[in-house]
Amino acid sequence: MKDLIVFTGDIVGSSRLTASELSAALDAIEGAAAVLRPALGETAFARNRGDGWQIAITEPRLQARLALLIRAKLRALGEAFSTRIAMAEGDGTLPADGNLNGASGAVFTASGQLLDSLEGPRIVHASGGPLGAALRLFDHLSESWTPAQARAVMPMLRPDPPTQTAAASEIGITRQSLAQALASAAYPAIVEALRLIENTR
Repeated sequence: MKDLIVFTGDIVGSSRLTASELSAALDAIEGAAAVLRPALGETAFARNRGDGWQIAITEPRLQARLALLIRAKLRALGEAFSTRIAMAEGDGTLPADGNLNGASGAVFTASGQLLDSLEGPRIVHASGGPLGAALRLFDHLSESWTPAQARAVMPMLRPDPPTQTAAASEIGITRQSLAQALASAAYPAIVEALRLIENTR
């Protein structure tokens, strides 16, 4: 048993997506974990129930950042792409083969039950408290991101983000356009809140 943070989710409106679109959405979620993997400790990803997915990490500090990066990567695919994210922290056991479909422990139960009961907000944490409050606000702010805003935010959510000039070059827009997109996405406030969260873990 070890202390884990488990994300359990499903793709919203998956029945309206083609098989290739659903696959792209799940690839985007796995890709978000891959971007942060060096800082997430032991990390595992699994797909389940057709449109469902799960991530387990051992480093709690960046859990809010990962939730936002998942939102950004999906929204960058288009406004039709979204997922519910139910997060929990606690004891769990990862299978030796890394397949989360065979994982066990209270944290997996808590995350799954939270997803099953989820209504309204699409990013929630079982612990509530200050982290839950911050995630509620992050959910509200990021729910209205346009694909262009999400693409601007994505590189800036890395643990060591590039300069705005480098990020703009990476996604093929001007630095001014990037700065405008970040401002309209509330990125300056979001990243400051993330720093405050991460510095207390």
